[in-house]
Amino acid sequence: MKALVAIIFAVLAPICFGFEIEAKMLAQGSAILLIDGKQRMLRAGTKSPEGVLLVSADGTQAVLEIEGKRKTISLSRGIVNQFKTAEKTEIRIASSLGGHYQTKGLINGSAVDFLVDTGATTIAMNHFEAERLGIDYRAGTPINVNTANGIAKAFLVTLSSVSVGNIVIHQVPAAVSSTDSPSVVLLGNSYLSKVDLKIDQGVLVLKEK
Repeated sequence: MKALVAIIFAVLAPICFGFEIEAKMLAQGSAILLIDGKQRMLRAGTKSPEGVLLVSADGTQAVLEIEGKRKTISLSRGIVNQFKTAEKTEIRIASSLGGHYQTKGLINGSAVDFLVDTGATTIAMNHFEAERLGIDYRAGTPINVNTANGIAKAFLVTLSSVSVGNIVIHQVPAAVSSTDSPSVVLLGNSYLSKVDLKIDQGVLVLKEK
């Protein structure tokens, strides 16, 4: 069960609901929340004295219901997610060792690890990852791609949805390599071009357009 437990921080700004919420821990079916400075341990289906209902939770995200409105706190490596009713969703990704930006996300609803690559035209993955995700890549358009070992055969497909935090983009082009490269899914410009992107003091910021 260790893999189901993760530490994550998120803030629901006071102007949204009249109080602050900070998620201190997420686990399967439960969460520890700091609500206006008071720590509350909630299980799925229970409500805090402040009226915050934990709808569901696992090691990567929790769904809260507050005053009839639902908000999802998603886990991404080095990310602080901020949710404001009147503002667009913003995701902040801290760089890892080596200066790369890595984050967790979803492809067609299934969990993946992304490496942000602004030099990649599309989202790119190897065929093993595509098979794990249930993508029928052989039905895609055959193309050639450049790899470290030269030209390789690949297939151009369209993903139903790609998510990082609460930023969901639909109908996203992706390339599936017939080799074992790339070793991690590259989050390329077929997704990144659909969001506002900037670097803020070394932190990569993605924001809904």
